[in-house]
Amino acid sequence: MVYIPCFALRITNMNIRQKLEEREEHVLSPFAQRSSKTRGRLREEPECDIRPAFQHDRDRITHSKSFRRLKHKTQVFLAPAGDHYRTRLTHTLEVAQIGRTIARALSLNEDLVEAIALGHDLGHTPFGHAGEEVLNKIHPGGFRHNEQSLRVVDVLEKDGQGLNLTAEVRDGILRHSKGRGAVVIRKDGADKPLTREADVVRVADVIAYVNHDIDDATRGNVIAEHDLPRESREFLGTRNSYRIDTMVRGVISESLKSDGVALAFGEELEHHIFALRDFLYERVYDSMTVHHDFLKCSRIIEDLYHYFLSNEDAFLQETEREDFYDEPSMCVCDFIAGMSDRYAFSLFEKIFLPLPWKIQI
Repeated sequence: MVYIPCFALRITNMNIRQKLEEREEHVLSPFAQRSSKTRGRLREEPECDIRPAFQHDRDRITHSKSFRRLKHKTQVFLAPAGDHYRTRLTHTLEVAQIGRTIARALSLNEDLVEAIALGHDLGHTPFGHAGEEVLNKIHPGGFRHNEQSLRVVDVLEKDGQGLNLTAEVRDGILRHSKGRGAVVIRKDGADKPLTREADVVRVADVIAYVNHDIDDATRGNVIAEHDLPRESREFLGTRNSYRIDTMVRGVISESLKSDGVALAFGEELEHHIFALRDFLYERVYDSMTVHHDFLKCSRIIEDLYHYFLSNEDAFLQETEREDFYDEPSMCVCDFIAGMSDRYAFSLFEKIFLPLPWKIQI
């Protein structure tokens, strides 16, 4: 084994970032976002001598506490007994994988796509969209998980220091959410992302959740394969992997036809993706089979929110803080949105459920 002195390692590493940035100039599409051309961070800081800016952002997100908590946050099914249902974390990883596949095929910046994908749901509440709905109803100013995800990386992480991410990653996190709206925003407007890579994450998010939610709902006997719209099954495929492959190939093919000018679906592909998305809302997300328990979860979040807002000392004690860092309602909202499902359950039990009386002997 050959040992290299520490000073030699430092010299070798000095220009690694620049070399990687130079490689981007040669291999990326003219429409890709270069790491060296980032619009910068919220606060200036020395550049890493090894990692380009977006790779550095990806690493910061991966090592954050909010990222680790995603493994205990609901995607669709609440605390499922089986090991193979998705959580918010596995959803995030599937979005990142699909996004990188599309980005590589289109010669876009994979590190930027991955960083946005890994950070896009950091602000999601416990109990999936049911948690988001109740906080949006009771919190002044409402609540949107994409805005909360940005608040997590800007303000809440690292004990209030934030992760100080680049403008491109922050923009992609903020603009990833589309609900039942358009996946790709075709006109330049207020909601149009800064980068093509952010568009990729919007597309990858839909491809991921439409397919894995069908897979989970089938596994949970909420729906069966033959319940899916027949024309969509015939066009996209009759297995989860076939449908993902068809969607990814379709996006890549249509985008290449536009010479990289825009990320695109074919009309027929877009029609069938929306058909499956509408089917999921009707038969899964809004069905009482799935929604019944989330009504109870909504009560948990609502009761915790009002309890801590009315008992500020209890909030400070539970969060181990000496004072509020923002308006009390905002601090309580941050606290609840950051909870995992199981922490919300245990905290509700500790506060609201009586303990058996014990005779002191």
